[in-house]
Order: sequence, then C-alpha cells, then structure tokens
Amino acid sequence: MPMSTKTADLAGPGISTYEEVAKILPRNYKPLLNRMDTQRAVFAIKRYIEDHLCEALNLDMVQVPLIVDKASGVNDYLDRDGSRTPIEFPCGLGLEKRIEAQVVQAATKWKRMALAEFGCKEGEGICTDMRAVRKDYFLDHDHSCYVDQWDWEQRITPAERNLDFLKTTVRKIWKVIREAGLHAQEMFPALQKGGYPPIPEEITFIHAEDLLGTYPDMPRKERETAILQIHPAVFIIGIGWTLKDGYPHEMRAADYDDWVTDTSSMTRRDTHGLNGDILVWNPVTHRRHELSSMGIRVTKDTLKVQLKLSGQMDFLKLPYHQAILNDQIPLSIGGGIGQARTFMYLLRTAHLGEVTVSVWPQQLKKICAERNILVLE
Repeated sequence: MPMSTKTADLAGPGISTYEEVAKILPRNYKPLLNRMDTQRAVFAIKRYIEDHLCEALNLDMVQVPLIVDKASGVNDYLDRDGSRTPIEFPCGLGLEKRIEAQVVQAATKWKRMALAEFGCKEGEGICTDMRAVRKDYFLDHDHSCYVDQWDWEQRITPAERNLDFLKTTVRKIWKVIREAGLHAQEMFPALQKGGYPPIPEEITFIHAEDLLGTYPDMPRKERETAILQIHPAVFIIGIGWTLKDGYPHEMRAADYDDWVTDTSSMTRRDTHGLNGDILVWNPVTHRRHELSSMGIRVTKDTLKVQLKLSGQMDFLKLPYHQAILNDQIPLSIGGGIGQARTFMYLLRTAHLGEVTVSVWPQQLKKICAERNILVLE
C-alpha cells in the first residue's frame, strides 16, 4: 500500500493556542504534595523504575550521549515530515574542519548500535537516563522542549518479532510503572487522598485499525480520548501504517520502529505494524496522556520499504542505516518512557513544570499561576 501524502488530519484537534491550554488546566487546583515532597517522590519513582525495569527486561543502565555527530545519521527526527529538527552547532576548537554536532532528540537509533558495542546477547539489553532537547514543540501542560526519558533497548531473536512478544513486553513495563506509583503512595499517603481513581491494574491492547473502525468519524486524538474513557490504560498497536481512511494513526520515523510488517496472520484481519504507544487517562487534566512510544525495530528489509514509502531512500547511505543493511546491528525491541510524563501521571500533577525544570512562555506561567499551579524555574 503506498503511503498517503495527506497530512491535514494526522494530529487531530491538537492544542495550538494558550487560550486552549487555559481551558484544559484545572481551576481550584491543589497539588497533593508540597514542592519538596514532590521532588522526594520524583526520585523515589525514578529509582524504583530504573531498578525494576532493568530487572523485568534484563537490562543494564549505561551512559547515553547528549550530542551526536550529524554525519552519523544517529539522531532521531521523530516523524517523517521534517518539521522537528534538532539543534545543531559546530564543535572542536582548533580543528581544521569543526565537527557538525547535534543535540539529540531521542536516543532511539544510538541504543540499537550500543547493543553491539556493549556486547549484549539475545535477551539482554540496556537502559539509559536520557536527556534531550526538542525545540519544535508547542509548549503546554505536557510538552516541554526539555525531554527526559528512560530510553531502553533489548536484543531479540528473529522468532520474537511478533505481536505476542510485543504485548508481553508492554505488560512488563506497565507492571513496573503501576507498582512505582503504588510505591510512591505508600511513601506519601497524601497521594491516595485526592479522590482520583486508582492506577489501572491492566493495560488494554487495541490496534490502530480497530480504533478507527470503532470511531470512524473522529480525528486521531479524539479516538484516543474516547477509548480511554472505557479503558484508562491502553496500548495502541500499528502506528505509522496508512489505515483504511487513507491516513496513518500518527506519523512515525521510517528508520527505527517497524510499522510496515504485515501482521494479518497474527490478528486474522488486515493489520500492519509491530509498534505502538502507551496512553493513559489523566484524571487531573481529564485528557489523554502519552507515557511511552516503543516497538520492535526494523530489519534491513523493512527499513528499505519504510524509507521508500517515506521518500527518504537517501538515508540508506548514512552509517547507521548501512550498519542495519550489513547486519552489523542486532535485531531488537526498544522504546522511550517519558520520565516527567510518568511523574506527572503518578503524582497527580496538572503540569510538567511541577515535576521538572524547563523554560516556559510567560503566557503559560500566568495561566498556571492563576490556577495555583506552581511551575519550577
């Protein structure tokens, strides 16, 4: 199926003005913890997730780059339309030709190469405390230009490139996230006194094609919002492939997650993709809340198909892509779990700025102050 070039409705009714943000943020808001206890809880959750995620997926914590060489092709471009570009700068004083460096937007490609560098065997992997800058976001209550993620990657076998293995991995991750929240509630009982619903015990799986079939007249974000009213924690499978309405559920970069593989033999219907997103219902903002994007990674064959569909065949000459084509990078599954997004969800805060420090526009800070939302600066 050729990839649709239509893009107008991909994002659905996204937030684009601070008038809209003002309508979303709760009035008469009262945080459950004070600022210092919030930080204590943040680091308790952080330690819990790092320890237990590594245990659940057989990972080791490793160092991760903040900057990469532009020529390596390792940086993450986040989507296929080129609208989110990384920060670039020359470095290396005294060099005849200075290095063209980029601040990472995510460590997605680097991690897969690092599996080989660290000698990971099948079933082993790595986890990173990743920091990045994404300058091309609209800054609202849950989008910041400063990004922190647990970026993880696990080496897998060819036989594990299937939906059952993907779902098993997602369930392990969700169990860690949920139990981290329960751990924080035990340490800080005030977190149980906000009148919010409990963290869901189970995560529900739904394919993007089925979600479209259930809500055919809704844009993408409205479909997600609707399903979260029924199931407050979901994993949407198959993000990137063109659905029956002629649009992908959402754009995905062509060179890491596999969104093109035909999975009809596993689902007994016309489906594609071995990737997806973890979404939850945020009871504070009463909105969809994305925690993680993840998936089984491309093979050399699916890489070529996805680059062709995306009009990016010129990427094949880059070192990262050449390494995949020449079988120098192992098969893997991986993803990024947003740290601040997770803290915000588990600690029932209304804004990312309550759990992490970034830069925010004056309009947004004024809206937050009027609602008793105190962002860190």
